[in-house]
Amino acid sequence: MFLKILNLIELTLAHLQGKGWGTASIKKEFSSVSSFLSKSPSLCVDIGGNIGLYTEEILRNFPLCKVVIFEPSISNSNLLHSKFSENANVTIEQKAVSNIDGEATLYSDSDGSGLASLTKRRLEHFDISFEHSEKIAVIRFEDYWKSELGSENIDFVKLDIEGHELDALNGFGEALKFINVIQFEFGGCNIDTRTFWQDFWYFFTENNFDLYRIAPFGKIKITKYRELDEFFSTTNFLAKRISA
Repeated sequence: MFLKILNLIELTLAHLQGKGWGTASIKKEFSSVSSFLSKSPSLCVDIGGNIGLYTEEILRNFPLCKVVIFEPSISNSNLLHSKFSENANVTIEQKAVSNIDGEATLYSDSDGSGLASLTKRRLEHFDISFEHSEKIAVIRFEDYWKSELGSENIDFVKLDIEGHELDALNGFGEALKFINVIQFEFGGCNIDTRTFWQDFWYFFTENNFDLYRIAPFGKIKITKYRELDEFFSTTNFLAKRISA
């Protein structure tokens, strides 16, 4: 009993810091993002759109915003086309974003799953089997940004692609200099892809971004790397470009 109480206290304290609190509320996540936007956004990018809940939240707050959704799953892409068919401001790309152009395999536990990843995750300890797969297209975002978005400034990017966020970021190239805010997820998927919080820390600080963790009571600015922050339970972070 005493050990269970200690575990509960540990979990509660972690959640108060935003650690493991990452799936609590899309509204709260986007509220944290919005506090960094000095004006109504004109262009947002939703990478890992799944069934469009995050894009719905963007449009609920900023109905005139142009949104590009990247979602490689065929079934989810079809659902997105149906959901946003009457909104000319929404573009749906049935592709995954990575650091290469070409083809890849999307693995999951079921068709359209929110757990789908470019890595075949090992989740038997949760009684989850990753035996479903489909072939998909992958692109570098920098190429798309230049060819389809005309190298336009981007107000906000949401990045939730189950452990491959760092691969995607490494494919942003020059586009990274034209993005104001990036929200990205870190957690158990990064165990499977062998990427660490340290990798994100150095990537963003070396590219002129401040980092924040989204917590129940607001944003927590992260001013230095600590091994204690290698917390592999779903957590959401914000990277804010430092103004010149």
